Amino acid sequence: MLLGRDYGEPEGELVRAMPVVMRIERSAPPSRTDVLEAAAAAAVAVCLDPRAEPGGEWHDEVVAWVRGRIRKVARRARGAHWEAVQALPGVTVTVGGASVRAFVPGVVGEAPKEISRLQISGSELPEDGEPGPVPEGARLLWLNPGVTMTAGKAAAQVGHASMLLAPHLGAAELKRWAAAGFRCAVRTPSRAEWDALVARPDAIVVRDAGYTEVEPGTATVAAVR
Repeated sequence: MLLGRDYGEPEGELVRAMPVVMRIERSAPPSRTDVLEAAAAAAVAVCLDPRAEPGGEWHDEVVAWVRGRIRKVARRARGAHWEAVQALPGVTVTVGGASVRAFVPGVVGEAPKEISRLQISGSELPEDGEPGPVPEGARLLWLNPGVTMTAGKAAAQVGHASMLLAPHLGAAELKRWAAAGFRCAVRTPSRAEWDALVARPDAIVVRDAGYTEVEPGTATVAAVR
């Protein structure tokens, strides 16, 4: 399914997106890196969930979304609003002190009120210090050091990267990654390291459509197969 994706917009079809909700409590906001790593894992977990397989209850919606642009809309929630969205179809991933839920994609204008009422803006989180060693079994996702993004925008971009990476992994690699909860590690290289990374023949690079925050075609995240 992911290998067959198409970046064109199907003519005459409604705009679809995957909602991604970040839990950002006012009293104890999570670290930015934890949020991004949770978002990356949650997005690919929805796509590779058994319920998204042929015959599964999520299959038709996920396939309809993947056939167009893999748009994501990141929102923030706290308290009762966060609890309310847990009942909607999706996958919640927690990394450190951060929790993110990615939902089954749908038509943007038909999002459930529990999601549509949540704020898109105000999702900024301060940059972390040194994030530490890469956890065992995690797949590395690299942020472009020359691009400034809010936490919400970056969460959507790393979610794109984890999805694009999955089809390039062998069956055994994918099985191990799934067993590790699709764990991702998000890091920011130096500019020289970034340039070398995206020049590699095995690099998978996310290039944004440019609807928000960055110019069309901007390389935002990279991974290596």
